[in-house]
Amino acid sequence: MGLIPDEIVHRIRDGADIVDLVARHVSLKRSGRSHKGLCPFHDEKTPSFHVNPERGTYYCFGCHEGGDAISFLMKVENLTFPEALRALARERGIEIPETRSGPPGQTERLYAAVEAAQARYRRALAAAGNPAAAYLERRGLDGDAIERFGIGFAPDRWDTLATALRDAGIPAEVGERAGLLAPRQSGGFYDRLRGRVTFPIRDVQGRVVAFGGRALGADQEPKYLNTPESPIFRKREAFYGFPQALEPIRRRDRAVVVEGYFDQIALHRAGVPETLATCGTALTPEHARNLARRTAYAVLLFDGDEAGRRAMARALEVLLPQGLRVRAAKLPAGEDPDDFLARRGPEALRRLVDEAPPALDVVCDAAIERGCRTPWEKADAVAAVAPLLALVADPAERGAHCERLALAVGLEVGHVDAAVRAAARGDDPHEPLPVAPRRDGAEERQLRLLAKVLVDDPSRAAGLDPDAFRALAGEHPLARLVCALAAAVRGGAEPRSAHDGLEAEPQQLFLRLSVEEIPYDAGRVPEIIEATLARMRRRRLARERSATTQRLRQAGADAPALIQEKQRQLEERRLTEVSTTS
Repeated sequence: MGLIPDEIVHRIRDGADIVDLVARHVSLKRSGRSHKGLCPFHDEKTPSFHVNPERGTYYCFGCHEGGDAISFLMKVENLTFPEALRALARERGIEIPETRSGPPGQTERLYAAVEAAQARYRRALAAAGNPAAAYLERRGLDGDAIERFGIGFAPDRWDTLATALRDAGIPAEVGERAGLLAPRQSGGFYDRLRGRVTFPIRDVQGRVVAFGGRALGADQEPKYLNTPESPIFRKREAFYGFPQALEPIRRRDRAVVVEGYFDQIALHRAGVPETLATCGTALTPEHARNLARRTAYAVLLFDGDEAGRRAMARALEVLLPQGLRVRAAKLPAGEDPDDFLARRGPEALRRLVDEAPPALDVVCDAAIERGCRTPWEKADAVAAVAPLLALVADPAERGAHCERLALAVGLEVGHVDAAVRAAARGDDPHEPLPVAPRRDGAEERQLRLLAKVLVDDPSRAAGLDPDAFRALAGEHPLARLVCALAAAVRGGAEPRSAHDGLEAEPQQLFLRLSVEEIPYDAGRVPEIIEATLARMRRRRLARERSATTQRLRQAGADAPALIQEKQRQLEERRLTEVSTTS
């Protein structure tokens, strides 16, 4: 590691613009002589993180983290002291005269490896006759766009990058740690990305940390492939679009979030430079915190089909707890942003984003569209939206959404608010709603929830005995569906074929449940299954007791036997209640 003279350290520290540095990670607002925002080092809803540009320091009144530009960069980017100094020196154009006391640090070597890979991919794209250049031309990307986004080409060979790293003096083991190479079983290493257009994924400082690759061959799988996580690349918090999007996000106070690399490029080309794309993963809480530090507003682009709406709802489950105000722009069915831009032009794409309605309004409208004529349809509409409304942190905002939903479905605001509070506690949001029950009421809802859980993941049915379940639930269509799934899985059949051979009504139920949105906590599936079984046992025992009581009223000589039967039923109920609570 190089030894950096003290006077150079002081020059770097004194010359660093701490407001500019922190603003890459946090949305800052001027507050008197300082700036403040949400702390990047702990979760908070009210800003307690302050930056003093005159002193070049920061301090959080919440977690008590503080320091200068160097310590901030060390903590937020997980850098060593020399690495943070070199990063700031590069930005300020300060040359560091140093003497070597050893080899570069491991993190520096990883950055050097991915930079060498980027240079090799760029040279490969510039070579005449390569298939990637023709593919990008068909996608409408000219030379300026390719240059701006640093797009490259990984040739369809096993050793292109391995050779380039060796020629650059970078050990193959470093390439493996950076996610660029994979080990051969026979020894040695080979390139992870081959025959693909490459997209450099950068951090907020502009350093390449990983790559996304788009397949060029029609039979090449998967279509998109990322280099794996490494010490410098954390997929759960990384976005494609940094650092270009930082200043537009700060200036426009919003971030537009899309799914793919070409989608991000399309929005940028259309004049929406505040766009970011996730890197081969759904939005995570880390992504949401990353966004919330920079802006209070986000716009999601989603497909207009049922799958797109479900993906948008899952994104809201992540974004809303961070206090983000989210809008949702719906793309026409079958079009992605790249298609939309090519067919309708940049102005139409910008208008689609700028006029996006609040995402919760979109969710409410979708729930209402499924029907609100009957009391139970009203209850279903409210229950479908209540878990998301429960995630809205601001009481006034949450109340406004409750009022809108109540007006749309024709219920009292207090009833909707009660359903939202129930969802926040983890209870069934149906329960507080004063609506007429459907056939079998709460029992059918519980059975429907169980069927939905098993349709989503048929392997969960392996623990159910079809005959025993049928004895509990009878011949209800939902019960027949559950029994069929259990029989198929327990018999070793492919779960996807579990609905084959069902009668018309259960088969329609399977298809409907496969696309229907019924909110439940995926982490509590075993509890849902057990709660449903326990409820059915109690209902069966209640029916049996009622029948025995009726027979006792009419009994003659059989009265002692019926009393004994009644006692057995009461004991079975007691044991059932004990097992449910234990």
